[in-house]
Amino acid sequence: MAILDVQVTNVAAPTIRTDLHASSGGLQLIITGYTIAYAMLLITGARLGDRLGHRRLFLGGLALFTAASLACGLAGSSGMLIGFRLVQGAGAALMIPQVFSLIQRQFHGRERMRALSLYGAVIAGGAIAGQVVGGVLVSADLWGTGWRPVFLINVPIGVVLLIAGLRALPTDHGEPGRGLDLPGLVVLSLAVLGFVVPLVFGHEEGWPLWGWLCLAGAAVLMAVFVAVERRARSPLIPGRVLRSPGMITAVITIFALMTSYGGFLFTLALHLQSGLGFSPLRAGLTFVPSAVCFAISSLNWRRMPPHTYHRMIPTGLFVGTLSLVLLLLSVRSGDAPGTLFYISQVIFGLGFGAAFSPLLTVALSHVAPSDAADASGLLTTVTQLGNVVGVATFGTLYLSQVATSPSGHAESLTSGVEALLTLVAGGLALLLPRLAGPKTTGESASLDTPSH
Repeated sequence: MAILDVQVTNVAAPTIRTDLHASSGGLQLIITGYTIAYAMLLITGARLGDRLGHRRLFLGGLALFTAASLACGLAGSSGMLIGFRLVQGAGAALMIPQVFSLIQRQFHGRERMRALSLYGAVIAGGAIAGQVVGGVLVSADLWGTGWRPVFLINVPIGVVLLIAGLRALPTDHGEPGRGLDLPGLVVLSLAVLGFVVPLVFGHEEGWPLWGWLCLAGAAVLMAVFVAVERRARSPLIPGRVLRSPGMITAVITIFALMTSYGGFLFTLALHLQSGLGFSPLRAGLTFVPSAVCFAISSLNWRRMPPHTYHRMIPTGLFVGTLSLVLLLLSVRSGDAPGTLFYISQVIFGLGFGAAFSPLLTVALSHVAPSDAADASGLLTTVTQLGNVVGVATFGTLYLSQVATSPSGHAESLTSGVEALLTLVAGGLALLLPRLAGPKTTGESASLDTPSH
């Protein structure tokens, strides 16, 4: 539910823009505001789960998310919707890290591997599913409410999950004493805002001086963040997590992958509706082939021999690169989607699905259970920051191009840049280590302890 809400507004965006008279920048903030709050608070949410108990934080985050969803569905202006989306993102940030931490603590060996595989599939698959669900709900126009059900549907689901969580989740008491590193959180948040805001509003404002100053300030703040982290007693990103075999390579690969992924979902949804005149329902259903194929590959990659997992990641990303090249060729004419377009969607789902879940598993297999919360916060933060940067960067590229050229040309150019970035991610993935742990029985690694 929380992951779906990252993307559910993509297909609803044109309707929201018309109904609330939102600017292009305001529209992007409605989409990215949720993800910014979500990404920035994930590590803090994971740390709070360690201190106060994962069950308690999960249920508290779910309650906040559900209440904010109700407020989003009732919002009367774009400013109100942006504000409520920030609160909704904060609720998700309290809730989601507890899922991974509970998996790390409650499951072992092959069962943990299976749980992590499902976790990865839900995270990435939810993004594509959001496009489909958004299209169906907006087109249904239930009781004349237009786009509002994309948020209101979370309310009954959230209430049911709260009841289920109270009954089913294991009780834990937390570990008092872990710091939250609030200085690091503030500096990193300002750095991300300094980078995203000028990208979102720059093309509308004619790239003013303040935008370039913000971008320069973001670079400076990132350097300050590194310095703050080195001196922090409980840094947001502990050095021992980063020193886990392959973690830095995995972090960079995930960021590049999700930047391309987020840009693809956002710009293609705009092209289908604003460029080709598709209804929200038709635009949402256009993503079904990629969603189905993503689910197939992300849920079945474990059937392959364990020694092939680390090679599956670059292979999937190279296949994803091919899909974006085919998309480029299929949309540049500006015609309605044809056979080549749907072939690209099938290949996209298979490639990205085969890469994402194994990537999480390989990276996390080297992390000790005691570092589960920090690793969860780090990788999920990077995943969502990549999505934010993808929407902001590729959204800006597409909107800048479509102002002076046909939508097909703008989407073709955007897809070409996304393909290059995915190719880079595939090259980085070649450097990833094998899955941690012994394989003397022919089964996969135990995943219980890090590799030494």
